[in-house]
Amino acid sequence: MAKKSKSKEAQQNDANNEKLCAILSYLLIGIIWYFADEKMKKSSFAKFHAKQGLVLIIAEILYSLVLGIIFSILFVPLMFGGMIFGLVGVYRILQIIPLIFLIIGIINAANDKEKELPIIGKFANKLTF
Repeated sequence: MAKKSKSKEAQQNDANNEKLCAILSYLLIGIIWYFADEKMKKSSFAKFHAKQGLVLIIAEILYSLVLGIIFSILFVPLMFGGMIFGLVGVYRILQIIPLIFLIIGIINAANDKEKELPIIGKFANKLTF
């Protein structure tokens, strides 16, 4: 018996699901979806963004740890020097950087682009799954 091809509606639905999985990959939900759904594992688009999202999550954790360590080391000496308010402002601004990467990734996925995240995106190519 010949294999039936998918209807145009089913193909569009699959494409929409792949796009949604790619977008959600930057929020961890899509990475879980990618590994749980066999259809997503066959999608190179979903795989690309799952890898980018996973690298972003790992980078966010490492970035937060390093930033926390650096600022806790600087906090005590500067607290006595009166520069604490400037330090807190710099810390808050630096905390926004992972959010910017997250937004870039979501925009790329929503626009059907397989574009690497700045700086950290190249590390996703080393992941195999």
